[in-house]
Amino acid sequence: MALKQRNEIDEKFTWDFSDIFASDEAWESAYADAEKLIDTLDAVKGTLGQSAESMRAGLDKIFAAARGMELVYVYSMLRKNVDNGDPKYQAMQGRAINLSVKFSTACAFLDPEILSIDGEKLTAMMNDPLLATYRHLLEDTDRNRAYTKDAQSEMMLAMLSDAAGTASDCFDMLESVDMTFPEITDEKGETVTLTHGNFGVYRESADQRVRRESFEKYFGEFKRFINTFAAMYAGNVKMDNYFTRVRGYASSCERALFADNVPVAVYDKLVEAIHAGLPTMRRYLELRRRVLGLDELNMYDLYCPIVSDVEMTVSFDEAKELVKKATLPLGEEYQKLLDRAFNERWIDVYENKGKTTGAYSCGVFGVHPYVLLNYTDTLDDAYTLAHELGHAMHSYFSDNTQDFPNHDYRIMVAEVASTVNEVLLTRYLLATETDHARRAYILNHFLEGFRTTVFRQTLFAEFEREAHDLQMNGTPLTAEVLSGIYRKLNELYYEGAVINELQDIEWARIPHFYNAFYVYKYATGFCSAVSIAKKILEEDGAADYLRFLTTGGSDYPLEELKIAGVDLTKPATVASALAEFDAALTELETLL
Repeated sequence: MALKQRNEIDEKFTWDFSDIFASDEAWESAYADAEKLIDTLDAVKGTLGQSAESMRAGLDKIFAAARGMELVYVYSMLRKNVDNGDPKYQAMQGRAINLSVKFSTACAFLDPEILSIDGEKLTAMMNDPLLATYRHLLEDTDRNRAYTKDAQSEMMLAMLSDAAGTASDCFDMLESVDMTFPEITDEKGETVTLTHGNFGVYRESADQRVRRESFEKYFGEFKRFINTFAAMYAGNVKMDNYFTRVRGYASSCERALFADNVPVAVYDKLVEAIHAGLPTMRRYLELRRRVLGLDELNMYDLYCPIVSDVEMTVSFDEAKELVKKATLPLGEEYQKLLDRAFNERWIDVYENKGKTTGAYSCGVFGVHPYVLLNYTDTLDDAYTLAHELGHAMHSYFSDNTQDFPNHDYRIMVAEVASTVNEVLLTRYLLATETDHARRAYILNHFLEGFRTTVFRQTLFAEFEREAHDLQMNGTPLTAEVLSGIYRKLNELYYEGAVINELQDIEWARIPHFYNAFYVYKYATGFCSAVSIAKKILEEDGAADYLRFLTTGGSDYPLEELKIAGVDLTKPATVASALAEFDAALTELETLL
């Protein structure tokens, strides 16, 4: 069945853009207003260090412009993402990106000017109640003193930011718009066209032929363009390493983590802990091979449920109810917000031609979050709904508690709330299911969450780090080099499975690699979420968790997590999560 065009999707399953702007004409007016605000920022230069009053006035102007620019950008991005091939919204987003670059360029003086203020004077200003809103921002700027360039250099770096996104833009256009996939024969013998959305369904098929055919044909299309993907990703890594060199960091990994005030030791400890847990992963792979009755386990055999004769189709309406029941421990306000999300078109539900693949949540300050799905009626999709609504509620609580300068939580904590919802959903399903086969199915799904979110994302993290380090040391990142790194890591993480040659190129289809050193936070977030969910359900920890959701970007991530009872600088959090993985595997082995 061919994908529907955007205008064929029922409106109730699509976003209501009018909550941001009533029309495209209103967007044009807001664009003009934001541009005017940005044009006034030049007058702020040279005034920030005069007094607390002048600092407050200048920062108020800058953040007023930022808020206007952000609304313009988000509207155009969301409009484009539901149909990336629409030239009107391609153009609008291009203009919004230009406006964002203009804003960044106009603000390039900000950090250098703040850092030009005498240290004692800056400390005194930060302690002035007039600057309470901006205290964390000023402290964080001061922390970056060693890596901030002079005003002229900062302006040049800001002007480069648009061009620096070219590789990512090319990936989006090639992967989401220009690439098409061949037909396969499904379980019923019918011919169907592969898409990004249904590939995830067919790789879970109980029929190994369908799994193999979908894998080979889907990955085969990426192989056809593998040198292009390698050139794009290498270009992205070069830009990352360029900014690293210019600013004087030891590595791009250090630069990425420094933004969250996270020591590289947290990254290292995660990798070490996951390596220590690989024997349990090998047990899981061997159980999967035995239960599926296979002589050897191939990489395309990793996603199908290993419990046969269990039908767990979940419609969108059923998924909504599951999420509500699973999150009941979070209280009445949380439930009411979920109802708003379902009833007020915060969610764009189904796949259509040209729509951005995957799923995400985008908070919009002063409006509400927007959630993108490509829903296909599987249990995985129900988990995705829970995941993205976790993001959305984190955004909502932060946006409605913090002021604009402090509303946006950092990426380090971005995956915690989403994964808490996933864990709560799993715990709800396990608490209510008595049928052994269905219980085994849910346990299998829970174990897959660990495999894909903790083990797999840590594998990704190692891939990113090695690719960046190789390029930094002069090794060209060709398709052969990148696939070699990926094969070595798959052989380590999936020892005992057959590493198909096509699996070597999976790196080419991972969009998160264009936002370097993001993916490890899925693993730390999952491990943190397991701990938090346990506290919510067993230690009455919902109040602490909800307080964590309100913190936005008002403090550093590691400090915010401590509110919810998690300390990632210590090994206990990851070790505890891996113990849960082991316990779930042991129960599944017993059930099967």
